[in-house]
Amino acid sequence: MSDWTGGYVADIGYTHGYYVELNPQRIKLAFLRAGLAFPECANACELGFGQGMSSNLHAAGSVTSWYGTDFNPSQAGFAQQLAASSGASAHLYDEAFADFCSRLDLPQFDFIGLHGIWSWISDENRRLITDFVRRKLKVGGVLYVSYNTQPGWAAMAPMRDLLVEHAELMGAPGNGIVPRIDASLDFAEKLLGMGARYGVVNPQVAERIKALKGQNRNYVAHEYFNRDWVPMSFSKMKNWLDDAKLTFACSASYLDHVDPINLTTEQQQMLKEIPDAEFRESVRDFMVNQQFRRDYWVRGPRQLSTLERVEQLRHQRVVLVAMREDIKLKVAGVLGEADLLEKIYRPLLDLLADYKIHTVHEIERALSSLVDFDGVLQALMILAGNGSVHLAQDDATIKAAAKQSTRLNNALCSQARYSDAVSALSSPVTGGGIAVNRFEQIFLLGHKEAPGKTDSWAAYLLQVLAAQGQRMLVNGKVPESSEAEHLAAVSLAEKFLAQRLPILKALHVQC
Repeated sequence: MSDWTGGYVADIGYTHGYYVELNPQRIKLAFLRAGLAFPECANACELGFGQGMSSNLHAAGSVTSWYGTDFNPSQAGFAQQLAASSGASAHLYDEAFADFCSRLDLPQFDFIGLHGIWSWISDENRRLITDFVRRKLKVGGVLYVSYNTQPGWAAMAPMRDLLVEHAELMGAPGNGIVPRIDASLDFAEKLLGMGARYGVVNPQVAERIKALKGQNRNYVAHEYFNRDWVPMSFSKMKNWLDDAKLTFACSASYLDHVDPINLTTEQQQMLKEIPDAEFRESVRDFMVNQQFRRDYWVRGPRQLSTLERVEQLRHQRVVLVAMREDIKLKVAGVLGEADLLEKIYRPLLDLLADYKIHTVHEIERALSSLVDFDGVLQALMILAGNGSVHLAQDDATIKAAAKQSTRLNNALCSQARYSDAVSALSSPVTGGGIAVNRFEQIFLLGHKEAPGKTDSWAAYLLQVLAAQGQRMLVNGKVPESSEAEHLAAVSLAEKFLAQRLPILKALHVQC
């Protein structure tokens, strides 16, 4: 009998996570920051889409046609159900890479994305993907790939192998992956607690095992317990992608572009003295002890002139997506937490706090007495990097995507009645996902039926919870009476009406 899983964990579903780096809109700011031309994205592809949240949110929120595959039929079925509900151009399959990559009905792609998948597949599948990218990625097209890397995994990699070996050899057969994960983690904790020299030399491993014990088992299973698992150095990744004629463009993580929060002055100077751009990346990984890379690679990079770069940057449109009062004037980097200059960030956030779309040029003019153009760009990179600001699409695209985005959101909000698995909805303004928790999704359903009637929303929320034997928690405790629980639900609904709903309306997030 063939093993259709290919050594990949299949008896427990992957999380319903949304990954903003898979939004082709984000390419623009990162590429322009690096001085590179970016492609407009008509056709995009995600290989190994998991539950299909990212593919569906991006397809529904834009006019881009998305294609993709995930070998797990349960996950692909959920993804296809979402695609059908939105009516967006999302063509999602449950095929192995070998079958999908040989399809004759696929277009040439402007963007191909792989989130994490590269670390968990065999070399045979890596060859299939590399060949697919070589054949199907357009000249000027972008590959996004994220993967576990060295040297950050150097200490944990041996322990990961031991965990998998324990699960395979010592776990009770037939019990499923979760009990075997739990037993493996207990075993590792006991081993390290006995004073194993490995743990003494690598004390951070014990902390990681402790953290894993408290994490979602769906995540732990797929992150740590696949048969194939290779943290790959940047130089080895480069060797793989050379065959696809790809060149490293830049990091897809915006905060990686802000050197002062990640590198000392001496480290920055050392990197400047290295002429080879790709060797610089390898050296930088040692400086920051990189564990997970999020990278853009391009097929045929085109360097922009200074004037082209600045002109295109000034035309970029951005929008605030977080509540102004929740944004702290701090940023976390490898070197720790740094304070953001109030004299720059307060007026910038005040400008964006109308939740309307603003061009970079508008922002530059408004702050011209406080900061130069490069300072504006760095501030936007930081705010986009911490998720407070997103790039916005043009008005025609927003209008074209609005109905299909709403249809998808309606399907997702309806699912929130049964589960808290999904925590993002589609925005045609940003072309991607916006964080919206389960209670907020239920309030959106309530608002659709009874606009502004928070008492009705609260009653609906409690009805949904009661049908599943669930209760609200207030400060970590169940309210003492049904009246107190209702008052707590009304308070949440009123806060949503006053603070969150105006932002979601501005982003056209509705059901």
